[in-house]
Amino acid sequence: MKNPGQLRRFRLPRRALAALPLLVLLALPAAAHVLNTDLSKLSRTEIFWTYLQLGFTHIIPLGFDHILFIISLYILEPRLKPVLMQATAFTVAHSITLGLAMYGLISPPSSVIEPIIALSILFVAIENIITDRLNPWRLLIVFGFGLVHGMGFASALTGLGLPQKDYFGSLISFNVGVELGQVSVILLCWALVGRWAANKSWYKQRVVVPVSVVIGLIAAYWTVERVFFA
Repeated sequence: MKNPGQLRRFRLPRRALAALPLLVLLALPAAAHVLNTDLSKLSRTEIFWTYLQLGFTHIIPLGFDHILFIISLYILEPRLKPVLMQATAFTVAHSITLGLAMYGLISPPSSVIEPIIALSILFVAIENIITDRLNPWRLLIVFGFGLVHGMGFASALTGLGLPQKDYFGSLISFNVGVELGQVSVILLCWALVGRWAANKSWYKQRVVVPVSVVIGLIAAYWTVERVFFA
């Protein structure tokens, strides 16, 4: 039988335990974007700030699935440089498909895209559990998932529409807002976990595995819900 000292080595830190209920709350359905502004009366600068805010709020607080995806990317390698490289690949990819969708060049059905987004979160969560290091090919995987997530962004932005007077500018500002939301999630994860726990020997067992299990369960639930009950 293990002695108390041995058992303590496998206990989760208090901060990690405190984070788990927050992750469970992310399983709640998100509210929809609402735009009660007459865009025709706004200047280009006002349109830029409006869509910048819409992009940011599409991640925080409305983009629960995207938040979980970014957290999953971060926790395996909790230094800022690797995750910012992944976030950059993700941003480039989602900007491509978001732009193509908004210009009507592609028309992905949400009934297909939304389950794939959930599966992408599940995939990364499982990878975090079974691997011990960040593999070089993850950048390509993240880029591919970014293409899919961009189509998900498009479904939200299509409902809002884009102003004719600055169609391209508002599309860019929405993307910038999304990126700022993603970076905010990364910096928050770094401040809460990475800054003090990145080099700890217990980081994998006490942080990566339990958080990835919670995220994976939520993503699995979303997958079933979006495939069979959407």
